[in-house]
Amino acid sequence: MSYSSIYAASVADPAAFWMQAARLVDWEQAPTRAGDAQPDGIWTWFPDGRLNTCHNAVDRHVAAGRGDRIALIHDSAMTGCVTRYTYAELQREVARVAGMVRAQGVELGDRVIIYMPMVPEAVFAMLACARIGAVHSVVFGGFASHELAKRIDDAEPKLVLTASCGLEPGRIVAYKPLLDAAIGLAEHKVARTVVLQRPELTASLEAGRDLDWTEACGSAELADCVAVPSDHPLYILYTSGTTGIAKGVVHDNGGHAVAMAWSVPNIYGVGRDEVFWAGSDIGWAVGHSYIVYGPLIHGCTSVMYEGKPVGTPDAGAFWRVIRDHQVDVFFTAPTAIRAVKREDPEGRLLAEKGIGRLRALYLAGERADPDTLGWAEAMLGLPVIDHWWQTELGWPALGTCIGLGDTRTRHGSAGRPIPGYSFAILDDEDKELAVGEIGDIVLRLPLPPGCFPTLWQRHAHFQDAYLSQHRGFYTTGDAGMIDEDGFVHVMSRIDDIINVAGHRLSTGAIEQIVAAHPSVAECAVVGANDAIKGMIPVGFIVLKAGVMSPDRDVSREVVARVRDELGPVAAFKSVHVVKALPKTRSGKTLRATIRSIANGESVSVPATIEDPAALDHIYKSVADTSNVEGFP
Repeated sequence: MSYSSIYAASVADPAAFWMQAARLVDWEQAPTRAGDAQPDGIWTWFPDGRLNTCHNAVDRHVAAGRGDRIALIHDSAMTGCVTRYTYAELQREVARVAGMVRAQGVELGDRVIIYMPMVPEAVFAMLACARIGAVHSVVFGGFASHELAKRIDDAEPKLVLTASCGLEPGRIVAYKPLLDAAIGLAEHKVARTVVLQRPELTASLEAGRDLDWTEACGSAELADCVAVPSDHPLYILYTSGTTGIAKGVVHDNGGHAVAMAWSVPNIYGVGRDEVFWAGSDIGWAVGHSYIVYGPLIHGCTSVMYEGKPVGTPDAGAFWRVIRDHQVDVFFTAPTAIRAVKREDPEGRLLAEKGIGRLRALYLAGERADPDTLGWAEAMLGLPVIDHWWQTELGWPALGTCIGLGDTRTRHGSAGRPIPGYSFAILDDEDKELAVGEIGDIVLRLPLPPGCFPTLWQRHAHFQDAYLSQHRGFYTTGDAGMIDEDGFVHVMSRIDDIINVAGHRLSTGAIEQIVAAHPSVAECAVVGANDAIKGMIPVGFIVLKAGVMSPDRDVSREVVARVRDELGPVAAFKSVHVVKALPKTRSGKTLRATIRSIANGESVSVPATIEDPAALDHIYKSVADTSNVEGFP
C-alpha cells in the first residue's frame, strides 16, 4: 500500500488502524478495543490492555531466538571506547539494575530521576524502571542545580540515579556537586542516590544516602518484568513552560510502545537487521524515542554516541561513527549539520573516507533551513529529510515516510502528515484557513497513540494550555501554513518558546531570572536567528535609577546569573542595556517588534506604541556588539 492510502485509512478509522498496529507489540492481556474517548477529546489508548515496555524492548527478542543480535552500540569519542551489547547481554544488565532499583524501595508507580551522561548505564536505568513499573524522569546532565531541583520537587522521586561526571571536549563536568546542590534546594528530600563512578572523576559519597553503583548492582537480584495497564505512565519528561514552571510531559506504556513499534520501520524504513542512529541525548524526547525505545522495541541495533559533531576530534566525527558501525539511517539536529558545515564547508572529511552504507539522513528539533538541507544533500548524495514533532507528541507528526515508499520532500517544509495525525490551520476564531494562509497549526483530536495524555499532576493546566484555545484540536504552539500539495510549513512559535540547537527554552523563564538582578528595572528576552544554533535568546534590560555599575558589568552579571540557573544550554550571552523598552499605550512590551529588530528585519512603527523613540534605543543597542560575552 502507498503512503496516501495508508494515511487515508489512519484518519478515516483510527480505531481500526491502531488496533492493527497494536499487533506489533507483545501484550500480557491483549486489548479488545482501541481507545476510550475522554470528555476533553483525548483518547485513552488500548484501555483494557496490559503489557511491559521493557519486555517488548528486550526480553521478547531473546525469547524469539535473537539474543545474539547486537542491540546497543555505545561509542564514546571522549574515551575512545566502543562497547557492544547483544539483546541477551542487555537483558542481564537491565534485570540486574532493575533489581538494584527495587532494592532501594522503589515500587510500582514510584518515580526515579535519572541524571546521567551518555553512558550505557543510563539506558539500563531507563529500561530497568520500565521493567518494574516505576516511572523514570531523565534530566539532561547539562541542566544546572536550580532546574534539577524543580524537577525533583515536581516528580517527588524516591531515588536518583546519577554518575560522577560527564565528559565534554576539553573538560570534565562534575555531576555529583550539581546533584547535591539540587537536593539542598529542593523541598522534596531524596532519600537515596546511586552514583556510577567514572574513572575520569570519582565523586564523594554521603554516608546513609549515596550508594556506589557497582557495589549496589553487585549484590542485587535479577528482576522480572511486571505487566502494567496500558495507560500506566512510562516516563515523565520535562519541557519549558511559558510561566517558567517546568511541565512534566507524561507518556504511557501501551500507546507509546505501539507508536514506537510502528514508526521505526514505516517512517524511517529501518529493518530489524539494520542499524539506526539518533544523534541526540537521552535527556531529550529524541533520545527516549529513538536511541532507546523505538529501535529496541522494533528489534534493530541502536547507536549511542558520547561526543560532539565537531571537536571530537574534528568535523568528520559523524561520518566516522556511520562508517564504523554500518549505520543505515541517521537522525540528528540541523544545528549539528550546520556546525559540521562551518568546520568543513567543502565536505573534505566526508569525501575522504565516505559514509558507508548510509541511505538517509533525518533532521528534527528545529527548523531545517534550505541552505543546510541543500548542503547536506549535495555532500551526501542521499535523501535529507526534515521532519517535525514535539516532546508532547513523542514521535514524528510531519515528515517523509521512506518506509512507506514516500520520497517527496520540499525545502522549507517539514513534510506531510504522518499517518495518525490530522492537521489544520486555524485563525483566532477557529475558522479553517485556505491553502497558503498562515495561522495556528493544530491537530484534530484524538491524538494518535504515543502522544501525551496529560501533564504530571497538572491535568487542568494540560487542558488549558493545549486544548482550550481551539475546541476539538490540540494547539501545537506553532504558526504556519499548508501548501497546495499538502506540505506543512512550520514557520514560527506562537508563544515565547524558542528552539536553541534543538533545545526548547522559554524566553519568559529567562526573563524571570534576568528581572531578579538587583540592578534591572525591566527586561525583555527574545529569540534571535543564529547561523549555528537556529535561535539564541537575546536580552534587553533597563537599569534602575541610580545604578552606578558600568553597563558591561551588569550585562556580564546577568549572563552569569542565567547560565548558573539554566546552564550553558541556554546559549545566553548577549544582554543590551537600553534606556527604555518599546511599549503599547496599555503598557505591553512590544516583543515581536524587538525580535524583528534583533533579526535585522524591517519594522514599521506600531500604531499603538507609546514612545517611538524607544525603538531607536533598540536599534542602537543591536548595532553595538560590545556586550556579547565570550562564552561558548
